[in-house]
Amino acid sequence: MVQLLREWASSFPHDFRDERLIGSLKDLTQHLATVDQVYRKALGQILQDVMQSLAVQSRYQEVLLRVRSATAECRRVMETKSRAQRDLLSVCNDPFTLAQQLTHIELERLSYIGPEEFIQALDQKPQLDSNQPSNLGAYVDWFNRLSYLVATDICTAVKRKTRARVTEFFIDVARECLNIGNFNSLMAILSGMTMGSVSRLKKTWGKVKTASFDILEHQMDPSSNFSNYRRSLQGALQRSLSATSPREKVVIPFFSLLIKDLYFLNQSSPSRLANGHVNFTKLQEVSRQLREVMRWQEVESPFQMNCRIQTFLLTTPVLNEDALYLASYESERPENNTEKHRWQTLRSSLLNRL
Repeated sequence: MVQLLREWASSFPHDFRDERLIGSLKDLTQHLATVDQVYRKALGQILQDVMQSLAVQSRYQEVLLRVRSATAECRRVMETKSRAQRDLLSVCNDPFTLAQQLTHIELERLSYIGPEEFIQALDQKPQLDSNQPSNLGAYVDWFNRLSYLVATDICTAVKRKTRARVTEFFIDVARECLNIGNFNSLMAILSGMTMGSVSRLKKTWGKVKTASFDILEHQMDPSSNFSNYRRSLQGALQRSLSATSPREKVVIPFFSLLIKDLYFLNQSSPSRLANGHVNFTKLQEVSRQLREVMRWQEVESPFQMNCRIQTFLLTTPVLNEDALYLASYESERPENNTEKHRWQTLRSSLLNRL
């Protein structure tokens, strides 16, 4: 029983966010301690570890809420093309440094996702506490935010030469993310650069050296169930297993695809066989993949945190899809009647909100 409680508390501490469950745990540990004094210290350590994990999670949730609040507060600044704050290049103009800071954010956010959140995602169950933001959801939000940040920085650059320079900068950052093993940031950057509002900037792309971009797109090509990416991921996993330095241990998978893989693995076969027995083959495979994810989560960032860069990445406001298209049309005029009509509609909508 003590071993079971220890495994439960260490693997699924978030379960005990439920006050009734933490109460039951306290009652059970007290009862076991009276039955056999030998285990009193071990049981006390279990409770201490759970409470410490919950305290860490609580602090992280508070940070997420503060970041969301700060971002919402200044989002109004981005209603037009003019920007009151600096762009990313003015904060960090070194692709390797930015890739390191992105990796630092990725590893931190990935580490807070408990195994129970993955399991809940498999069955699309609600979170234990709906008043708290989901760690898994916050990680997906970060991916979307990075994509829109990339698109915002490109579309709002006033001069074509500057837009081309910003585009090439993000290509370099994406390449460095690939070299590190940070596939999630890599895909988020590519996602931002392939948004319609960015891809339509033909004059800008005409000034961009796209050889590296083409290679990166090929790496993350979704055809054949992302076969190119999966080969690259396996290479990163092998490097991690034989790593001789902390940097070589980093593996950050393309998170949305990871969740889809786990979901389809869970849905592909029943949890119980026709004879009513538990389908241990399926559950063992789910467990194997989750253990692999947990190994990735245990890797600490080998890069020193830069507060100035991370504050910008996490809090600077970004344009939504309509505002991105408006900025894109302002940068390079519409080429056909469809674009002209959308441009006029967006401008009218913006004027009505002002």
